[in-house]
Amino acid sequence: MTKPVPMTKPEPMTKPEPEPRPRRGPGPFVRVLVALVALVGMVAFAVVLAKLTLEASPASVPLTHSNLTPGRSIESYLDQPQFLETVKQLGGNIALGVPFGILLPLLSLKARGFVRVALITAATMLLVELVQGALITGRAFDIDDVLLNTTGALIGYLLIGRRLGRAVHPRTRPRWWQRRSSPAGTSGAA
Repeated sequence: MTKPVPMTKPEPMTKPEPEPRPRRGPGPFVRVLVALVALVGMVAFAVVLAKLTLEASPASVPLTHSNLTPGRSIESYLDQPQFLETVKQLGGNIALGVPFGILLPLLSLKARGFVRVALITAATMLLVELVQGALITGRAFDIDDVLLNTTGALIGYLLIGRRLGRAVHPRTRPRWWQRRSSPAGTSGAA
């Protein structure tokens, strides 16, 4: 004889939580298209940068002086009574860096990140200033231009470049602080 089974309330079936899938970005065609547009934009930016900074200005020779002290040129512009000249000089140098901060993260996944954008921009602008000061008549090296251009690139990166870079080059693996260490005794290799 069989023993009667007590009647119990059936447990509700719970669905196992699906594993979170890594975020996927746009398809390869869109990525290539965005990379080409960014490359064209960077070339156009380089042409404008060269036109603005590497063109000789013989009439300015008596007025030029190199500045190796950070903040000295900025201070002298702020002390000027001509407000428009100050805005033109300071704002122009900041605006000149903005495209760099937008285009760098689009061109390369490795060029993403606040510090990386700052270092790449500072190195590039430092090279431009060195060439300008050493080889171009009527132009001088100014460390404040490097600082202002880098500030502009960081503004462009924070406002637009970071989001565009993430959209075009999504993360494929978790950040270092999000990675879990494997349980003790498992090596992950078979």
